[in-house]
Amino acid sequence: MNVLKRNNVTISGAGEQAMVFVHGFGCDQRMWRLVAPAFREHYQVVLLDLVGSGQSDLASYDPVRYSSLEAHADDVLEVLHTLNQHQVVLVGHSVSAIIGLLASIREPSRFAQLVLVAPSPCYINNGNYIGGFEKADIEELLEAMDENYLGWSSTIAPVIMGHLERPELAAELNNSFCRTDPAIARHFARVTFLSDNRNDLPKVSTPSLILQSAHDLIAPIVVGTYLHRQLANSQLFVVETSGHCPHLSVPQVTIEAINRFLSAGVCRQYE
Repeated sequence: MNVLKRNNVTISGAGEQAMVFVHGFGCDQRMWRLVAPAFREHYQVVLLDLVGSGQSDLASYDPVRYSSLEAHADDVLEVLHTLNQHQVVLVGHSVSAIIGLLASIREPSRFAQLVLVAPSPCYINNGNYIGGFEKADIEELLEAMDENYLGWSSTIAPVIMGHLERPELAAELNNSFCRTDPAIARHFARVTFLSDNRNDLPKVSTPSLILQSAHDLIAPIVVGTYLHRQLANSQLFVVETSGHCPHLSVPQVTIEAINRFLSAGVCRQYE
């Protein structure tokens, strides 16, 4: 299948350099609608759906192939190959922030800068590392998904989104979860929440912005601080908001943080 069709790639904007937006678990490219248009004047804005999400080709989702995040990183690279894009700015939310890191390790010349929105390299506490959850918590979450996916999504969406005073935000996230094939969502959730990519962090050389919510139950601020210490060429910006999706809850603040990072000219140049 054509790679661009497989990942439902959409392209807009006037710039030559590409800015690629990749969504988080249970979401699709529509979740960037409040942020991505702000960059169309100066960038070629590329949006895609991870295989298994949104309007991607669901038949291409092979649980064996997608048993690790590396397969999604390969997909992102295939999209960039097809578009003949180098030195892109990749903006990844949550699990796709890690997918972007993995892709940059594989082919560093493809990436000029990374914007990591609410990233976590490992969700499970381990020794001195605080990921935010005990392993039993994650197992309970996954069991709840297995038993009643729709019930799980309606319960977890407000926790992920925060901003209980704005229930429309949680409703949007819940609707996105409900549009996702439950079998694929359950499989991808296990891959996401049981992954541990801490050992990959020292391999990343691409300049990175870690955009962290001040109050995020999914990726606590201690995780953002850990990432900042582990990523040699990184900046940490803490958004004074709650929840795991600042690109939806405070899009203008998110846009401004990204613009400051990009305008600083912190990037790696290749001949």
